[in-house]
Amino acid sequence: MRIALAQLNPTIGDLAGNRRLVEEAAAKAAAAGAELVVFPEMALTGYPPMDLLERRGFVEDQLRELEALTPASRRIAIALGAVLPCEPHGGKRLQNAAVLLAGGRRAAHQAKTLLPTYDVFDENRYFAPARTRAPIELGGASLGLTVCEDGWTERIPYDVDPTGELSRQGVCLVLNLSASPWHVGKPRERREMFAALARRHGVPIAFANQVGGNDELVFDGGSFLVDAGGRIRASLPLFEPALECVDLDAPSLSLAPEGVAEPTGAAQLEAGLVLGIRDYFRKQSLPPGAVIGLSGGVDSAVTAHLAALALGPDRVLGVLMPGPFSSPHSIDDALALGRHLGIETRTVDIRPIYERYLEVFGSLLGRRDDYGLAQQNIQSRIRGAVLMAVSNAERRLVLATGNKSELSIGYCTLYGDTVGGIAVLGDVYKRDVYALARHANRAGERIPAHTIAKPPSAELAPGQLDEDDLPPYPVLDAVLEQAIEGGLGADSIDPPAGADRELVRQIVRRLDGNEYKRRQSPLVLRTSRKAFGSGRRLPIVQRYDRDG
Repeated sequence: MRIALAQLNPTIGDLAGNRRLVEEAAAKAAAAGAELVVFPEMALTGYPPMDLLERRGFVEDQLRELEALTPASRRIAIALGAVLPCEPHGGKRLQNAAVLLAGGRRAAHQAKTLLPTYDVFDENRYFAPARTRAPIELGGASLGLTVCEDGWTERIPYDVDPTGELSRQGVCLVLNLSASPWHVGKPRERREMFAALARRHGVPIAFANQVGGNDELVFDGGSFLVDAGGRIRASLPLFEPALECVDLDAPSLSLAPEGVAEPTGAAQLEAGLVLGIRDYFRKQSLPPGAVIGLSGGVDSAVTAHLAALALGPDRVLGVLMPGPFSSPHSIDDALALGRHLGIETRTVDIRPIYERYLEVFGSLLGRRDDYGLAQQNIQSRIRGAVLMAVSNAERRLVLATGNKSELSIGYCTLYGDTVGGIAVLGDVYKRDVYALARHANRAGERIPAHTIAKPPSAELAPGQLDEDDLPPYPVLDAVLEQAIEGGLGADSIDPPAGADRELVRQIVRRLDGNEYKRRQSPLVLRTSRKAFGSGRRLPIVQRYDRDG
């Protein structure tokens, strides 16, 4: 059999548009001689549709688009993910299913068995699981249909193994229709996992994954076909729609899972963030572009670099807002950044506004030489107001520039540097922001060398440095990663060099104490196993002591 893997970039809720994407890819696959084309999970609705599934008419409209696809299956069989009604089970009336269209009709379907509820997933909220699993027949071949989590039994100890059941029933190929979100390192993890699954059950597996950005989630594609020996027979690119055909019986690419080339480290992080930004704008039709506050620091520089790659430099505006404590080199660095990236820059001196605020503080709070944190934070809030004014006047989306290290411990100002529609670096630790900056300069200077080399500073007070208020970022990041991604309490965290147990406790307490700020921050693009957002749900008001 000659099959095609088609990884699409659907838009959630664009049912007719997504159906056209399927039709176009199916036509290309048929023209290439494929007998079957395999699409991702929920290809018509886009993933995850969340409570759109509860909107009156949504599922019915999707079913009409599914029916409209059936004529295309006269030329080539089509396997795609769709939402199907089912008999009520556990209060659920819908199933997340793999559907086979063949010969101009809906030939078969198999509901998803394993419904994840961890991290960003909440499928048990909407769907009933499959109670049985059975092969389907296509052109004399016996195939198994599975959906995403059904193939994750190598990593998660479920009571049911759909691939194993289908293999024991004699299928010659298992199809896995997926919408598997990306984080750095996830593509290789999937290949190795499915290779092990194929070897264990002695059956080839075709994995077709969604690509594109949907809100906080980025999907990388990276579809592949692995043979019964765990060798990769076909591999599609990351972060772009693609289609590839493979003859199951003919010699072709045969690689160990780790032998497939892919961007790694900062290169993969950059590609994922660029796709997330681009689709956030494209899928909402957000004109004319983005506005970013440029401080001369590395976070705003990297954010501007990513935005220029995602949207084009002509759609990115950088606003310099020097204040009473801004250093000349910060202004110079920000202007140099604008020239290197080819983006427009404008300068607004906030000092007159700041001085007027101090007068108001005097009448409101009493005359004093220093208003402390209120005096520092009002500078950030002035800058936030300026950026929002540009956003309102010119219909530009503000991109927040704060990183995960700062957001973790509340080293940010509500209604100041947290304003914006999307926090591009909100799941990127400071160490990785520097890695992105160095990667940006791999073919020539885009981010000024001085921006990367100088000690980080918010420049809200005379001579201020981040390390006046924070541990060194290498120490901070090492502790935060264990606490957030590792889920460890303070006494279980291995203190990195330069930290003792008390410092670890202080960092964890700051992490837990700033949940209220994160709830009011913009949407964060997910790049790690545990990002702030839907995948990390903690109460703001709580007294649990995480020292243990």
